[in-house]
Amino acid sequence: MLTASSFQLTTGVSNALRDAWFPHIAASLSAFQISTPLRQAHFLAQTGHESAGFLKVEEGLNYSENALTAMFGKRITAEQARAYGRNAMHAANQKMIASIIYANRNGNGDIASGDGYRYRGRGLIQITGKANYAALLKQLGADVVDNPDLLLGYRFAAMSAAAWWKNNGLNELADSDDVIRITRIINGGTNGLDDRKSRLSKSKGILCST
Repeated sequence: MLTASSFQLTTGVSNALRDAWFPHIAASLSAFQISTPLRQAHFLAQTGHESAGFLKVEEGLNYSENALTAMFGKRITAEQARAYGRNAMHAANQKMIASIIYANRNGNGDIASGDGYRYRGRGLIQITGKANYAALLKQLGADVVDNPDLLLGYRFAAMSAAAWWKNNGLNELADSDDVIRITRIINGGTNGLDDRKSRLSKSKGILCST
């Protein structure tokens, strides 16, 4: 069973973050059958990476002009990247960036709807897109579609991640110890794989050794 002490050892969080996160992490693991040491090791490794060590529960969109074209060239034009990306002339317009790159995806409306920004990544696993928020309504018992910022609080940041984890079959992939497939489902690729693997190795060493 995960304890406050083993959670802190596994994640490396401060005492303050341990006390803030652990009750909600523990409740979420129990609610969504993340119940074995191996499942918990994978969950903490992935959420630790996605949240930069349980410090960040909101997607950063402070992209430079060049980064936008490199990362989202199929979704944003060079003109839009120049107008809204960070460059020597102006700061990034994060609201417009999200509205453009996430338009008409995952249940979002078009650019003008603002859904891309409204349903930007939040929570420990960066829930993104209106459809993904809507899918959690019953499980969280809160209207996160009308109030998406609920996912910025400790309780729903943890619960949303655990619910999404279960909904996407990640418990079963964790049982198979398949960090690459888990990463692809969460990230859409393998960004940050080395860090995810490093966190997993540490987590397994602590949680799966007894």
